[in-house]
Parts: sequence; C-alpha cells; structure tokens
Amino acid sequence: MAKENGLGWTTCSVDDAAGTPRAIKNDVTNLQFATPRAVQDVTGIDKSAMERILLLADFSVTLNGVFNDAANQAHDVFKTIPSTSVPRTLSLAVSGQTLNNEVLLTDYPLSRSDSGELTWAVPGVLADGTVPTWT
Repeated sequence: MAKENGLGWTTCSVDDAAGTPRAIKNDVTNLQFATPRAVQDVTGIDKSAMERILLLADFSVTLNGVFNDAANQAHDVFKTIPSTSVPRTLSLAVSGQTLNNEVLLTDYPLSRSDSGELTWAVPGVLADGTVPTWT
C-alpha cells in the first residue's frame, strides 16, 4: 500500500447518551488518539540493560471541533457527558482502515477565543477492556 495523507476521513461517529451512533465528522476539526501498551520492568540483576514485557493494551482519544447545536450533531452528542455515565462507541475510519472502541467521554470543555471561535476538546478513554484493533 502506498503512503497516504490523513485527508478524507469516511467515519467519525460517537454514540449519543441513548446509544445511537451520530456522524459528527463535519464538526471535528482534528483529533489525537493513541493505542499504547503498558510495560513491566523485569530486569534481573544479571542484566546490563532494561528487560521488559508487554502488559495491557489501552486507548485514549481527544476529539477537537467546532460548536454545532443542530439536532444530532456534536453538541447534542456531548452535552450529556456531565449528566450521564454511559460508555459510547467511537468509530474512526480513514483509507479503508477502521478503529472502533467503547469509550468513556470524561469532559465537554468549551472554549471561546478572543477572536470569537467557539470550540470544544472532548477526551475519552477505553471503557470495556477490549483490545483496540484496526480492521
């Protein structure tokens, strides 16, 4: 496969509090996500360098975007974060590669800049212990 850019995401959807997936890719301006693995130091006193083993997998995300309070758009999805305690399915797809995870969204901070932009940055963490896997 050839090298590609990150343009043209086909999917960025997040469940609302009722569990209905909502396509919010038009409201998301950028995102960061990670799929780290924990490690355990198992270095014996017989070693002169670190020795480690892989442990649990994890997932974290921050979605950044523009305020949109139209029905079923970003504000509708995120406004219930402070008042509900439900995991939500986050689906990302680019270039035919898909990553789906059950996440807990932990905040819905809004920011109004001095030039007038109203934006948000929603963090999420893995909820259900399922290993993040690209398909």
